[in-house]
Amino acid sequence: MDKIKPRTLSGFMELLPAKQQQMERFFQVLRETYALYGFTPLDTPVIEAAEVLLAKGGGETEKQIYRFEKGDSDLALRFDLTVPLAKYVALNYGQLSFPFRRFQIGKVYRGERAQRGRFREFYQADIDIIGDGQLDILNEAEIPAVIYRTFTALGLRRFQIRVNNRKILNGFYAMLGLTEQSGDIMRTVDKLDKIGPDKVKAILTEDLGLSEAQAGEILAFIAIRGSNGEILEKLAAYQGKNELFDRGLEELRAVVSCLGAFGVPEDNFAVDLTIARGLDYYTGTVYETTMLDHPEIGSICSGGRYDNLAEYYTDKKLPGVGISIGVTRLFYVLEEQGLLNPNQPTAPADVLVIPMSEDFVKAVEVATALRDAGIRTQLYTEKKKFKAKIGYADKLGIPYVVFLGEDEIANNVITLKDMASGQQQTLPAADAVALLKEGLARKNAGTVILEK
Repeated sequence: MDKIKPRTLSGFMELLPAKQQQMERFFQVLRETYALYGFTPLDTPVIEAAEVLLAKGGGETEKQIYRFEKGDSDLALRFDLTVPLAKYVALNYGQLSFPFRRFQIGKVYRGERAQRGRFREFYQADIDIIGDGQLDILNEAEIPAVIYRTFTALGLRRFQIRVNNRKILNGFYAMLGLTEQSGDIMRTVDKLDKIGPDKVKAILTEDLGLSEAQAGEILAFIAIRGSNGEILEKLAAYQGKNELFDRGLEELRAVVSCLGAFGVPEDNFAVDLTIARGLDYYTGTVYETTMLDHPEIGSICSGGRYDNLAEYYTDKKLPGVGISIGVTRLFYVLEEQGLLNPNQPTAPADVLVIPMSEDFVKAVEVATALRDAGIRTQLYTEKKKFKAKIGYADKLGIPYVVFLGEDEIANNVITLKDMASGQQQTLPAADAVALLKEGLARKNAGTVILEK
């Protein structure tokens, strides 16, 4: 029989065990942090009816979606976690308590061109707060706190949460008489970091037909800089000219005023009038998070406020605010930049128990006792030479090895070896538990990301 060459499709990530352990630490930090803020975990199906996923339809989404038929069913793989959330909330509206706060970490699928750092199958980590009819501005103010705690828990320090409000932008463009073109203008301005002000101005005037004066006013507006307080003060000069602008400025002030109470340092937060987010459904506060020392990575967490999550599935108005982290892409670029902490253990077990005699019963008892104490323990019973057994622990990076020979069994003790230091000591198994927990706490100290 001819053998089929094993291969992984382009745009799909498979990790070796040690890297998968690092990814799992990512997930653990995200789950624990999101739970601190009262978000409940949610898991929605990877496959949905195509008409449900494509309710909004059109554009790039329809081109990129993985769609197939099974019998008479027209099905598709989810391309984000927001549309399934909208369906879920509309479907279960009567059984949910609002505001409904959920987090979801799951794979999504997009049939786009695979390239460096871009995947066709990838994990997203989302949080959303959904209101019933209305949603208080304090929820928008809390989002930066969740972002800040998440990335500091992962180990990042040099990052900035950039915030704006779409009402401010829409109100400003209305002052210039450009409401009809505001969407195209915002999408153009959103490219400022990538293409620079000259090219932005050229697109505004040549492609969108704005006058030189209008383009100049837009570039001057988005170039407003200073501390958060100074920017808000400069924006006050535009007050009283447009009601929507005034509401947006009031919301932005409310968000900024809560930062200290939420524990977000001003060094990690900046009002930035260039932030618009490309999606049209954002209607209030918008967020983008960047690594200050690696701007080439782009946004590592983004999102915003929207007025009606489930408008394609229900007549009920369900406003919300949410953010998303592209975990697979972030993990890839952090690894590429050498920012994943190489010192954190990635072994599948904390201890490897190696019987040194034919009596395996005692070894099983010791392994069971260690597991009962919450210590991840693997029992190695393969009939190989001693060097191969130690080599197995060393190759997997298992930090401790327990030896059980005839002398240990006779004296009701174990021999414990620290693989990093080479130190070895013989002691009762009960005493070893405290020693192991102390040593493991030291070895697991630190964070997933190690900034240079």
